[in-house]
Amino acid sequence: MKYSKYSTIVIGSGAAGLYLALKLEEQKNLKDGILVVTKSKLDESNSCLAQGGIVAVMSQNKMDSTSLHVSDTLRSGCGLSDFNVATFISQNSEHVIEDLISHGVPFDRDGKNLFYGLEAAHTVPRILHAGGDATGEKIEHTLCERIRENENIDIYTNTVAVELLINSENECIGVIVFREDTNSYEAIYSSAVVLASGGVGQVYKYTTNPTVTTGDGIALAKRAGAEISNMEFIQFHPTALNTDDGNKALVSEAVRGEGAKLVDEDGNRFMDKYDLRAELAPRDIVARAVFNEKKPIYLDISPIGVERFKVRFPSITRICEERGVDISQKMIPVTPAAHYCMGGVKTKITGETSIANLYAIGEVACTGLHGANRLASNSLLECVVCAYELSNTLSFMNLNAPRVIDDRVKEVIKLYDESNDYTEADVDKLRADLKNTMWNNVGIERDEKSLLEAKFNICEIKKEFGCQNRCQDIKEYELRNMICVSELITDAALKRRESIGAHYRKDYIKHEDIKSDTKERKLDGNTVFTK
Repeated sequence: MKYSKYSTIVIGSGAAGLYLALKLEEQKNLKDGILVVTKSKLDESNSCLAQGGIVAVMSQNKMDSTSLHVSDTLRSGCGLSDFNVATFISQNSEHVIEDLISHGVPFDRDGKNLFYGLEAAHTVPRILHAGGDATGEKIEHTLCERIRENENIDIYTNTVAVELLINSENECIGVIVFREDTNSYEAIYSSAVVLASGGVGQVYKYTTNPTVTTGDGIALAKRAGAEISNMEFIQFHPTALNTDDGNKALVSEAVRGEGAKLVDEDGNRFMDKYDLRAELAPRDIVARAVFNEKKPIYLDISPIGVERFKVRFPSITRICEERGVDISQKMIPVTPAAHYCMGGVKTKITGETSIANLYAIGEVACTGLHGANRLASNSLLECVVCAYELSNTLSFMNLNAPRVIDDRVKEVIKLYDESNDYTEADVDKLRADLKNTMWNNVGIERDEKSLLEAKFNICEIKKEFGCQNRCQDIKEYELRNMICVSELITDAALKRRESIGAHYRKDYIKHEDIKSDTKERKLDGNTVFTK
């Protein structure tokens, strides 16, 4: 096995990971350099698919304020969001947005001023876009350019992290990676390992996430013994393009923010019977409404107008054309699909986990911002604010690579250096079975019977797969991780016997009175939302 060392290892190449690497390199001269590890290409991530935009509470936007944004965040999170985290992220949004602009992110403007869009559950327009509906892609590509230009940041592509190296003092001192291009393993030592590997959408049959989002970071942290939180809260986006494939293209929240209406095949609206906010209700309410209609549902874009739609949403227009949907008919077929995980590796706002020297940022982390249901476009903001804060934290630390490797770490390395849990299992079939189980039993609506059935099915899939340590290729490692994450989601959903936010138990529809730290809070002289 090859051995190497870096001052900081970033696992994942979405907005959070790339921005962290860039900011850390700008602030600190690192003796052993920075390594970014990505399972695919540098620019393939959930961030790239984020159409809707990024929240920005800017002083120039006189309609908005931190207190308004925090109120909207806590309301969407059903009182389970952390007030202090929401406040910190909101207060730091302007500085981080200005920094992204300085790095070349081309946010859309109305003349000289930034253009603010409106999305569901936001009380005022505060969403920045780039390229109309290609915000995530524009941020990602800008950061990729800056990273590629930086000679102090190394990149491993087509490489999967397979095991965190935890010593006898419960400190993370590195990671083992499998490099697909050379079919070889490498033990990389570091004083700071950062998980920025994204979400879990691929454990579901229908998802808006790219194929790489198999819960790798959460599974790595769980295997290492880190604390995991809130895995029952899986957000299903209500408007994925309804075409015949498992990976559903996203039809952004911003389309409804611009005036599109949800209708049945006869053109009848239905959202007002579920919520007074109709199409602009929080995602969990809209997703369940679309799901419960039990018939084909469409986005009627006639209030926007086809020509204006093409200008405002060029990416969605192109995706519809590629998948055979004629938007000139003014009706876009939509369906719910797994979209975002509010839970993950439990962290502080600095990215610190329950294991020393192990950090997590972005969707893989659970900071407490999103509570039971994420407010639209808060995710990209959380990515960059937390990355910025972690870069500040690490800039004050001694990041020389560790020199002492104890027996506990050596034993873990030995598992990957010598052993091989060879399996003849049909990995593609097991992956499909797992995705079906999660969609049918741990989906938009659950109950004890469906969750227990899922638990049994996952156990059987795990037995048939058999690989617990060293696997043969990335596909097997992905399945190993998907099984782990599916168990976490199912167990958490069984444990929470109430319906709240994105977690909907048909057998416990009314949620209990949840003790929340958001009561009687003041911010900027205003009272924020109290549960």
